[in-house]
Amino acid sequence: MCGVSALLLADSSQMAVGELLESLGLLQHRGQDAAGIVTCGHKGRLFQCKGNGMVSNVFTPQRLVALSGYMGVAHVRYPTAGTPADSEAQPFYVNSPYGIVMAHNGNLTNDSELRHFLDYDAHRHINTDSDSELLLNIFANNLQKTGKFRINEQDIFSAIQGLYSECHGAYAATAMLAGFGIIGFRDPHGIRPLVFGHRRALSGKGYDYMFASESVVLDALDFTDIEDVQPGEVIIVSKSAVTRRRLVVEANITPCIFEYVYFARPDSTIDGIPVYNARLDMGVKLARKVKQVLGDAMDIDVVIPVPDTSRAAALQLSHELGLPYREGFNKNRYVGRTFIMPGQEMRRKNVRRKLNAMPTEFKGLNVLLVDDSIVRGTTSREIIQMARDVGAKKVYFASAAPAIRYPNVYGIDMPSMKELVASGSSDSDVANIIGADCVFFQALEDLVDSCRKFNPKITMFDTSVFDGKYVTGKISADYLQKLEDLRSDASKQREEKASSEVIGLHNFK
Repeated sequence: MCGVSALLLADSSQMAVGELLESLGLLQHRGQDAAGIVTCGHKGRLFQCKGNGMVSNVFTPQRLVALSGYMGVAHVRYPTAGTPADSEAQPFYVNSPYGIVMAHNGNLTNDSELRHFLDYDAHRHINTDSDSELLLNIFANNLQKTGKFRINEQDIFSAIQGLYSECHGAYAATAMLAGFGIIGFRDPHGIRPLVFGHRRALSGKGYDYMFASESVVLDALDFTDIEDVQPGEVIIVSKSAVTRRRLVVEANITPCIFEYVYFARPDSTIDGIPVYNARLDMGVKLARKVKQVLGDAMDIDVVIPVPDTSRAAALQLSHELGLPYREGFNKNRYVGRTFIMPGQEMRRKNVRRKLNAMPTEFKGLNVLLVDDSIVRGTTSREIIQMARDVGAKKVYFASAAPAIRYPNVYGIDMPSMKELVASGSSDSDVANIIGADCVFFQALEDLVDSCRKFNPKITMFDTSVFDGKYVTGKISADYLQKLEDLRSDASKQREEKASSEVIGLHNFK
């Protein structure tokens, strides 16, 4: 999972980098591993800064000053253990043809075929393991076929039309053509989010235009008329015009439902669905599940969220059950998300560093902990033990999402299927594994209804991590096995060790 943005200012004497930097700060929750910005100034010259780490670490004042230009593309990258972050940091750039920059959120599911095509047929050099570089090179190769010295909007539409037929999977992308303008496009199923908006330029002459992964970015930067880029739609913004066309229309829009459960900020709206409202309704539905399971045996004293994304659901759940809501955990906000970290011991230690239980909210009470989801179970088990350590009598655990039983192929670096705690396990099995007195999982139909009720035009979502149904199809058993091999803890630990040895050798030299 990543965050992308792109900005074009009407006044070419202004610098875009400041607001691109702000956009990355607002999207930091979507990626903490690497960040990058590429800007374009007069005569089409490109300026780049990207690297490993948080936004505040990558962009020093000295580096920001060097990023001149009135338009640019930016990216934050979600952690993927064991990969060389500096080389994988986006945006990516190719100089042929025309000078193209691209930032991508999602995942291509036919990357092996694309890599073979680019190597053996298109003869384009690929320098990393990133499928984002493949997406960029497919686009560049299609533009190259025009043979033109100067291209126009129709050439871009044609190139992306070809890309849609060649690239399978999920992608929301922003791109920039040196000296020409910025582009935003989204995969035909709309799995990953992308929004678009404009505002009156400070000079009063013309408009500034921006793309971003979430609406909160455009809200914060005073953009108006914010709308979703439609699935299969391409929007091209040049200095003289905005041109848009929906090139592919699928029967169903299927946004990733995990965006509403976990990834998106609560103050964002995605595909017409306000994330906060959807999470509140998840709490309503989850309360019904708790009542259904416990019935007259209900003995919960207090509802406590696992911060931060579960707060809205926990608050509404407590209201529905008529129980007090308390903040029982204090969170250190400077420790990254734990389900993607390699190794059980590392995840366990980071949970303790990330959260601290307050004894006054637990001692002598039967508590219901509410979290957005349960992935490996490592985090949940450690949190439950923390509650018991400070005196909780009983610990119930509720998940705003259904049980996660299948791998994600559309851009979320979840663990291998055999490491998912609910894979092949019943609810009572999961409760035993994580040490809870009882576990309550949201029903899938209730989760879908909590999102769909705010935009009835969306009748389907990508729910593949819960039901194993992949909306794009074409997911082979070989591809799933490759993911299993890449995402296992053993594989990630081997890669991490190799990376550490390279770093050690470099330091020795």
